[in-house]
Amino acid sequence: VQLQASGGGLVQAGDSLRLSCAASGRTFSSYAMGWFRQAPGKEREWVGSISRSDGSTYYDDSVKGRFTISRDNAKNTVYLQMNSLKPEDTAVYYCAADSKNQYGSSWRYDYDYWGQGTQVTVSS
Repeated sequence: VQLQASGGGLVQAGDSLRLSCAASGRTFSSYAMGWFRQAPGKEREWVGSISRSDGSTYYDDSVKGRFTISRDNAKNTVYLQMNSLKPEDTAVYYCAADSKNQYGSSWRYDYDYWGQGTQVTVSS
C-alpha cells in the first residue's frame, strides 16, 4: 500500500483544515487507518483511527470533539477534518495503515504503511 497525504497548510487559530490520505495498491478496506502527528522535538503521537469497515472512530483526548476521521473505501481515501485548530496542533501529520487491528491501534509500531506527512501550522 502506498499512502499519499495532502491538505496541510498555514492557518490561524480557530480555523479548520481537512487532510486527505489517498491509498493505492492492495485492498484499502482491509486496513484500519490512523492519523499521527509529530511536532518538532517531540515523539510521533497518535491522533485517532478509523476501523476497516464499520466506520468506528477513536481519538486522543487532545483532539476529541475537534477532529473527525472518515473514510471513503470507494475512493481509497481517509480524511482528517480538523476544526477549532490551536497552535499546539502544529505538526507534521501522517496517515498510516494497520492490517493487524480491526479498529486501528494507537501504537505507532502496529502500523504497516505510512504516508509521507503533510505540514500543518497554526498561528496564534
